[in-house]
Amino acid sequence: MIATDAPHWTLDKPSDRALFGKSLLINRPRQELFDAWQVERFPAFMENVIAIEPQAKDVSRWTVRAPAGRHVVLINRITRVVPGEAIYWQSEDASDIANSGEVRFRDAPNGRGTYVSLILAYAPPAGALGRWGAKLLQREPEVQARRDLHRFKQLMETGEVTSNASPSARSSERPTQPHI
Repeated sequence: MIATDAPHWTLDKPSDRALFGKSLLINRPRQELFDAWQVERFPAFMENVIAIEPQAKDVSRWTVRAPAGRHVVLINRITRVVPGEAIYWQSEDASDIANSGEVRFRDAPNGRGTYVSLILAYAPPAGALGRWGAKLLQREPEVQARRDLHRFKQLMETGEVTSNASPSARSSERPTQPHI
């Protein structure tokens, strides 16, 4: 058995890329979630996405935070859309990091919401060592995607995304220090 949290349907897809997946139950109708999963909205809930610029039909340029204060540019093309069910993408050659993925939306039983499943495959810069280093610095795509999916859930269920900002919102205070 393979030790992975990638959904079962990805296990028979051979790849030399790092592969992971995450599924989450969101208490909203499937079509509403599908309609909300728009590339231009990603900076609202994807913490490390700095900007997304449309390039052509179904192609966008992403600027994403990377380890050590750097940025990477991803040029991604939506390759297939199954209305109300799934969106697939693949990076273009000009992308700093080769990647591909899909997001699927499936009704939960008994009207309990929607399962949203995100699968991502990418070629980590510097291979396994680079992936390990990025994970330590909390900039590894698996870590980021898991957090982003939870923020999408927050946004869709409550209308806002919580943050770790200081309760007073003063930049001079750090959330990890007591303020009494």
